[in-house]
Amino acid sequence: MKRLFLTLEKAKEIIAKYPTPIHVYDEKGIVDNARELMQAFSWNKNFKEYFAVKATPNPEILRILKNEGCGVDCASYTELLMADAMGFRGDEIMFSSNETAPEEYQLARKLNAIINLDDITHIEFLEEVASIPEKICLRYNPGGKFTINNQIMGSPADAKYGMTRAQLAQAIKKLQKKGVKGFGIHSFLASNTMGNEYYPKLAKIIFEAMVELYEETGAKFIFANLSGGIGVPYRPNQKKNDIFVIAEGVKKAYEETIQKSGIKDIALYTELGRYMLAPYGHLVTTAIHEKHIYKEYIGVDACAANLMRPAIYGAYHHITVLGKEDEKPEYTYDVVGSLCENSDKFAIDRKLPKIDKGDILVIHDAGAHGFSMGYNYNGKLRSAEVLLKADGSFKLIRRAETPKDYFATINFYPEFKDYR
Repeated sequence: MKRLFLTLEKAKEIIAKYPTPIHVYDEKGIVDNARELMQAFSWNKNFKEYFAVKATPNPEILRILKNEGCGVDCASYTELLMADAMGFRGDEIMFSSNETAPEEYQLARKLNAIINLDDITHIEFLEEVASIPEKICLRYNPGGKFTINNQIMGSPADAKYGMTRAQLAQAIKKLQKKGVKGFGIHSFLASNTMGNEYYPKLAKIIFEAMVELYEETGAKFIFANLSGGIGVPYRPNQKKNDIFVIAEGVKKAYEETIQKSGIKDIALYTELGRYMLAPYGHLVTTAIHEKHIYKEYIGVDACAANLMRPAIYGAYHHITVLGKEDEKPEYTYDVVGSLCENSDKFAIDRKLPKIDKGDILVIHDAGAHGFSMGYNYNGKLRSAEVLLKADGSFKLIRRAETPKDYFATINFYPEFKDYR
């Protein structure tokens, strides 16, 4: 069974005030998960989680995580603005971008964020448009294929991110001459990995490169950033990754490399988005139509504009029909939205209990890369976001868009004056 934090009664209570489709987040689940992560990595005294804002860019979510000691990983100008507005400062912000515009580097420097340079050519660019900080991070792309137990998990050589090993050494030497006193190394090699082997293997790659670079350049290394990549069990038969086993594997890699070198007291950073939020967000939607042609269809009031992962990746998201959790899944449906795209399907040939018009459906694991990837195709409006608090109460944390919002960028035309 998938974890369900909404009952039919609570869903009806929320919907009475904020109609479907809506994204609902579980405060208790988010907090408990963050504390578990901190506990797992407590062996590293300066460990810090930099939550990937792109996963769930909501101020209330950021506030919750900030209270749990998290920083933020930002990738754009507006994400930096949100971090600033929510009180994140200096080393609480990691700025990891690529093909970065001047104004983004300028704001990152103004906020004294830790800048993660994606390319060696960005050294001169950063110096020209802003300034070189005394502490900086470098993104590492080891190339080749990344494998675990002979299974290909990713193809770093095909990724646009990061520097080669040779470029890292060149970059460090350049930056040392420009006054940089402390360095970090960052790398991201695979996404949504299941099993506990990814982080330990990634950590060893980073740690070994760090030791080599230390011996080659004498650079002072301060931190290693393991980025994201820890997955979540989207399917009910998948086993959740064990963060304590993962952290212990990273510790072993640390002891085998860093502790045997001349490098001392390296802080570990993570940039988890999916792992931190995906299981703690539901997309709640109502069945509004049924169709009987060559297949059986259930039409809901949500669409790919609310959760696009199934449409663009064919990604699986589990569906629960509230109030029918104990009924047998004896019917086969395609659960679809209203976009003028045939890919707008939340489920294909999915076994579910009988669904009647008016039934409330929960689409699981929509807490990360759900609302944040929304869009306005077909003039669809983004939904509200609601936080289910630990005491059972709930609060609106983002209102639903209105036609006025949709027309805001063209309301200087007289035809749209009523939407100003």
